[in-house]
Amino acid sequence: MLLGFGIKDLIDVLLVALMLFYLYKFMKESGSLNLFIGILIIVAIWLFVSQIFQMRLLGGILDTLVNVGALAIIVIFQDDIRRFLRDVGSQRRVRRVLDFFAKKDATPSDHAEMMPIVMACMNMSKRKEGALIVIEQSNNLTEAIKTGETVDANINQLLIENIFFKNSPLHDGAMIISQKRIVAAGCLLPVSHSMNIPKSLGLRHRAALGIAQETDALAIVVSEETGAITVAHKGQLHRRLSAEELEKLLFELE
Repeated sequence: MLLGFGIKDLIDVLLVALMLFYLYKFMKESGSLNLFIGILIIVAIWLFVSQIFQMRLLGGILDTLVNVGALAIIVIFQDDIRRFLRDVGSQRRVRRVLDFFAKKDATPSDHAEMMPIVMACMNMSKRKEGALIVIEQSNNLTEAIKTGETVDANINQLLIENIFFKNSPLHDGAMIISQKRIVAAGCLLPVSHSMNIPKSLGLRHRAALGIAQETDALAIVVSEETGAITVAHKGQLHRRLSAEELEKLLFELE
């Protein structure tokens, strides 16, 4: 049985396994794991009926079902598929390869530019003032920036705290930082509908996770109820961060 199994077949099996793994991970992050399992079961039944048992009538019905089902999946998950394709083509992977060969250490100027964000978050955390700060990476956030008010200012601790002051007209939206400048505030972000988000977390956290799922941006949330600091990045939530942990996450972006 294994005499005809060559290196090409091994590579084929490994690539299929890798594809299924990333598809499983993608479905799990989007809260559609049960749907993924259901699709695998239908595909397995289709393969057994059509390829192994060669039942023409039932096989023809399942062929039609699979073809229609493929189109239905594209329609239902068009936003998730678009996000997945954008992530695949992101410059982030190129940057990872370059960083592997030439690791760039954070400079003192990088430290000085990021520390106002850390200090502002710490102060807002103590006063329990809600905040949502998004730091752009390789994925462009132009669409989100357009929904807010233009600021175009240097990163400044007092400016950040004033924008998120409870009586400020911009405190409910998101602040977006791009190219080491505060470009806009009061911005609207896509809201995540993931079932994995704890019910104790509110709209700010869902918006932070939403932008972190659709792009490679890093989103910082200061809870208005507890003062806890959470970071959303790469589709994951890092909760109850200290000043040191927040500082480390910010500097890892450089």
